[in-house]
Amino acid sequence: MIFETLDTFGHEQVVFCHNKDAGLKAIIAIHNTVLGPALGGTRMWPYKTEQDALNDVLRLSRGMTYKNAVAGLNIGGGKAVIIGDPAVDKSEALFRAFGQFVEALGGRYITAEDVGIDVNDMEYVYRETEYVTGVHQVHGGSGDPSPFTAYGTLQGLMATLNKRFGDEEVGKYSYAVQGLGHVGMEFVKLLKERGAKMFVTDINKSLVDKAVSEYGAEAVGLDEIYDVPADVYSPCALGGTVNENTLPRLKAKVICGAANNQLANNAIGDEVAKRGILYAPDYAVNAGGVMNVALELDGYNRERAMRMMRTIYHNLARIFEIAERDAIPTYRAADRLAEERINAIGKLKLPLGRSAPRFQGRIRGGH
Repeated sequence: MIFETLDTFGHEQVVFCHNKDAGLKAIIAIHNTVLGPALGGTRMWPYKTEQDALNDVLRLSRGMTYKNAVAGLNIGGGKAVIIGDPAVDKSEALFRAFGQFVEALGGRYITAEDVGIDVNDMEYVYRETEYVTGVHQVHGGSGDPSPFTAYGTLQGLMATLNKRFGDEEVGKYSYAVQGLGHVGMEFVKLLKERGAKMFVTDINKSLVDKAVSEYGAEAVGLDEIYDVPADVYSPCALGGTVNENTLPRLKAKVICGAANNQLANNAIGDEVAKRGILYAPDYAVNAGGVMNVALELDGYNRERAMRMMRTIYHNLARIFEIAERDAIPTYRAADRLAEERINAIGKLKLPLGRSAPRFQGRIRGGH
């Protein structure tokens, strides 16, 4: 059944990693390396079953291929999951054991932080392999990618407003922001700087209080966020929040946020388009984080990173052009843009023996 699943998703390689002494159970999925080595974060999560972990890593790694392709990066898509509770199961041995598996792939997979993982965990992985991005600035890395993801989301928002309303004046419109984590709060801060009206919600009341007191947002209940009279719905936390139950309640003319997998399924994507709501495809909008860490391959430069974030605006404009050209919903247009780029580069017949990436400007002292 696993090979049938891989056929469906188109993966090149899936590696099951086990180290009994370190308590490591992990899966690394390399989806596509046509554009370059597979880059994608490692997620630590207490999956109920190993099948759940496999399903998640296959879905996420395929998503990274499309995200990286649309972002114009010379990297492919991959992802890793570690089965465990990040609150109790973390250890130096576990992350170093994982780093050894990443190293054994010889640069075909480059990892980064994801849900349940922080920069301190990546320090341990980095002791065993250089194929890590998002390492601390003391090593020549880029650190926390959240501000870049939020800034990239703002660029995507401006392109979407321009398409839907004919201007980029963020402050003219109102926003329903769902989720106030690292990226969501940064996004709220950017909206506030531009004078926007915001409705916010989060499961963490202290984060809601911060958004209200520091950024002038209006707090609403977790379920009420779908009913507020906002021009833009901005999911910045969980996936699947645009679904058959919530879509009929949305007043928004635009859906644009930083969360992954915002649409519950393709049928919902079709319905969004039918209702005249302009959806900004999530993996094109939230690519700022991966753009930022990808720059570590060449030697990290913050100014270059900020300039790169602004290409997200043009990527969204291109997606909207394709949607219009081919008379398809925007989520399909984003996939088409990614596939066109992968196919075009694939025809160059890049040699399989591509050398592993070398990280410039890295400091590995003390390891």
